[in-house]
Amino acid sequence: MSSTATILTGSLGMTLIAMVGAISLILPARRLEVLLLPLVALAAGSLLGGALFHMLPEGFSELMPRQGANWIAAGFSTFLVLEQSLHWHHSHRQRRADSPTAVQPMALLILLGDGLHNLIGGLGITSTYLINPPAGIAAWLAAVLHEIPQELGDFGVLLHSGWRPRQALLWNLISAVTFPLGALIAWAFRTSLPLAPLVLFAAGNFLYIAASDLVPEIKNSQSRLAAASNLGWFLLGLLLLQRLIH
Repeated sequence: MSSTATILTGSLGMTLIAMVGAISLILPARRLEVLLLPLVALAAGSLLGGALFHMLPEGFSELMPRQGANWIAAGFSTFLVLEQSLHWHHSHRQRRADSPTAVQPMALLILLGDGLHNLIGGLGITSTYLINPPAGIAAWLAAVLHEIPQELGDFGVLLHSGWRPRQALLWNLISAVTFPLGALIAWAFRTSLPLAPLVLFAAGNFLYIAASDLVPEIKNSQSRLAAASNLGWFLLGLLLLQRLIH
C-alpha cells in the first residue's frame, strides 16, 4: 500500500471511531462504567508508550535536544491552555447533570476541544509517519486506544445534554473529521512543513493527556483489586507500544 493510501486509510479509520459511542446505547450503564476504566488505563499506557518509544526518538533524531524540548513543552502547554480556556476536561466517565441545559455549554466545548485535538493529532501522527512509517503506525495505534474510551465518554455528555442519539453521533463524527484534515495538511505540505517539530509538539500533547487526564482517573480506584487491574492495563499499554519498536 502506498504512503498516501495508508494515510487516507488511517485517517478514515480514526474518523469512524467517533461512532463507537453507539455502544453505550446497547450496554447497561453499570457494565459500561466497569469497562471504561480498564480502557482508560490501557490508553494512558499506550499514549505514554507512543510518545516515549516512538515520537520522541524520531523528533530528536532531527533536532538538537534544546530545540526538541522547546517543542515538547509547547505541545504540553498548548493542551493546558486549551483546557483552561475552554474549561474542557478530557474525562472518560459518563457524566450526568440535573438538567440538559446545564450541560449544553459543556457539550459544545467538548466538541470544539475534540475538533482541535483531532486536528493536532492528524498533523502530528502523519508527520511521524512521513519521517518513519513504523513509528507513525505506532503513534496511530496509541491514538486509537485513547479515542475509544474518549468517544464513549463524550457521547454520554451529548446524550445528557438532551441531544438525540443520531444527532450526538453526527456531531461526534463531524468533530472527528478534523483528524483527516490535519493529516491532509501534513501530507500536502510535507516538503515545506517542519515535520520533526510537529512530531515533538504532538508528543507533548500525548504526554499531557496521559499524565494530566488519564492517569489521575485510574489512580482513584475504590479497591486494591481495581487498582491492580488498572495498573496491569496501563503496563500492557506501555509494553504493547514498546514491543512495536522498529
